[in-house]
Amino acid sequence: MMSFLYPRLLAEQARPLFEEYRGLRLTELAGRVAFAHESAVYVATGGDRIPAARLQELRAGVLDLAARAGFPDDSDRARNSEFDLRLAALLHAEMGMVPAEAASRDVWAFLALVLLPDVAFWRYPQPPRDRVLGTDLTRHVFGRLWWRAQLIRSSDALEPYGALKILGEAAFDQIYARRAALGGSPHMVRAILRVWKELDLTGLNERETLRDFLKRLLRLAPFVLFDGIEEHALDHELRAVARESIDAQRRTSESAHDSTAPTSSETTGDGERPTTGPTGEQPPITQAVSAVSVGTRRFRSVEICAGAGAQALGLERAGFDPVLLIDSKADACFTIDLNRPAWDVVCMDVAHFRPSMRPEVMGVDLVSGGLPRVKSLATVGRAEDTEERAVLRAAIGLARDVNPKAVLLENVPDLVESPGFETDRSWIESELKDMGYHWSWRVLNAADFGVPQNRSSGFLVALKDPYFSLFAWPEPNGLSAPTVGQVLGPSMSVNGWPGAERWIKGADRIAPALVGGSDRRGGADLGPTGTKKAWAALGVNGNSLGDAAPGADFPVDADPKLTVEQTALIQAFPAEWRFFGGKTSRYRQIGHAMPPPLATAVGRAIATALHS
Repeated sequence: MMSFLYPRLLAEQARPLFEEYRGLRLTELAGRVAFAHESAVYVATGGDRIPAARLQELRAGVLDLAARAGFPDDSDRARNSEFDLRLAALLHAEMGMVPAEAASRDVWAFLALVLLPDVAFWRYPQPPRDRVLGTDLTRHVFGRLWWRAQLIRSSDALEPYGALKILGEAAFDQIYARRAALGGSPHMVRAILRVWKELDLTGLNERETLRDFLKRLLRLAPFVLFDGIEEHALDHELRAVARESIDAQRRTSESAHDSTAPTSSETTGDGERPTTGPTGEQPPITQAVSAVSVGTRRFRSVEICAGAGAQALGLERAGFDPVLLIDSKADACFTIDLNRPAWDVVCMDVAHFRPSMRPEVMGVDLVSGGLPRVKSLATVGRAEDTEERAVLRAAIGLARDVNPKAVLLENVPDLVESPGFETDRSWIESELKDMGYHWSWRVLNAADFGVPQNRSSGFLVALKDPYFSLFAWPEPNGLSAPTVGQVLGPSMSVNGWPGAERWIKGADRIAPALVGGSDRRGGADLGPTGTKKAWAALGVNGNSLGDAAPGADFPVDADPKLTVEQTALIQAFPAEWRFFGGKTSRYRQIGHAMPPPLATAVGRAIATALHS
């Protein structure tokens, strides 16, 4: 089939058109239909420009399907679902578009605002922006359907698009939006659907079973090249994983049915929740710290930009149980799964997450997150600045949608204190005011809360009435943080290094702030030149990370390198917390984390206010 290039309506032209069209009736939108737009552009290469006659044929085909579903005067849920299935097949079969072209949000903006605005606004009256502008193609009124058909189409089948009927949009979204490591492979998606169609789910919650199935597959993704497995062999492997999920769900169902009294994992009659881990054992933190929540009310939270789980761990100690954690890095998601398998982790960009994907997040007590570090105004216009501020906007948008009692966001101290960030603060405060929150900013140093590191973080806490009046920032505990030598001494001695005792005495201060670094640059080291000099004064070679603690043959007077595990101790992670990925990935997860004791201190202050 010939590959066509489609007109692209760029964001600068699409946004004002979208705002205008939201106030028009369908008859008025029908009058705006066109097959070209004066601001539309094409990419230079990759195929032939779509002729106007083909666009007319495409519109006619879509209108025919829409009319069968009640367009323009009527629609209902059942007919909308049938319309979507038929439209997905039509778009994919007739548009003559390659995936590279279909990946452009501007193409879909043209279709929704120029070629088919009446159909787009009929299918989703008063739509949010992503349904029309294509900012999230998994949500676009037309783009999501093309991609679903692209992923499931089987050219050898009697009905090439027959698999569209197997799962609805919300369920399918779990595959290709929430589980990008799986949903990016048509080979894998088709296998999932084939296997899912065969399963006997009698008596089970289909959604929960699918979620568990995909979670198990996601854990295998780093170790299995799914695209390299033949179809029959892949189906066999997926059936085995599916059986594990079904067995686990049946055990859970039977256990819940058989229980006659609260157990260690259940909520007691007065609404309190014991502070035990998912298996009934104490979670892997110290008994003394975990005991602070015994006998007190537990709260529910959503954690975004969750990283290695440090902030969620600290908040867990303060009384918050995460309903959902979101992070875009697969290694970080695997790290959380390694340590808290009962926590529900979504591996996706927070900007693409919608509460409709997880209705249980609505009305949680807290939305929290340690966001990517926004840069100064000197970086405005750079890719990293755009991405970081987009996450900041997404965090505020999620708080608006979820409507929690409290919001906790952590970032650089400059976001709190610097005049250069006044525009950001003003925007955030305006949004929070519109949502009914009161807020407070503060810079806290982790060293004041027992962390062996001079690490300052900027915090925003926002609460609704009547809770805000009861909130007070945590005060330093008055105790000196342990020194680097005290924290790392045992690990520096473990392999018989004869210089360990001398080194421990010399490392008699807290550490400088660990620097995780950018994913766009470099490998694993302890930071810029000034930071490395500070580490050198503590007897540490900060040029790179070591693979093991120094051994018996390591020179007595040499500066050892820190291992990844030792940097985790500097961040006050529990010694038993495990990290997934290569050395650089594991170190960046640690370096970007908020030390759990600091998260606990702020979390307790919020919990105290919420106890009212």
